[in-house]
Amino acid sequence: QLQLVESGGGLVQPGGSLRLSCEVSVRVTSADPMGWYRQAPGKERELVALVSSGAQPQYADFVKGRFTLSRDNAKNAVYLQMNNLKPEDTAVYYCYADIKRHRFAARQDWWGQGTQVTVAS
Repeated sequence: QLQLVESGGGLVQPGGSLRLSCEVSVRVTSADPMGWYRQAPGKERELVALVSSGAQPQYADFVKGRFTLSRDNAKNAVYLQMNNLKPEDTAVYYCYADIKRHRFAARQDWWGQGTQVTVAS
């Protein structure tokens, strides 16, 4: 069954670091782009970072210089290294992928189940 399997959330103090991981659970023709969104309580879901194969990652202004997105094309996986975390980074983080399951399939948006990141002292 196709899923985006996420891991790595948790509680961290301001200034700390966390690393989120996301991997497509089954073999697919393509998962491109891949990245992360987040949603804080009472707010809309927003883009954090997104990467297409062969291109440089795109970042939201509020994470530039603090977060780094990387991908493993062989695994259809992405990793978000989050440094210098701030309380305003507290949110549920969702992995995203635009997936083509097989050669004749249409592309579809897929989301992970979400992982909580809490930044508090």
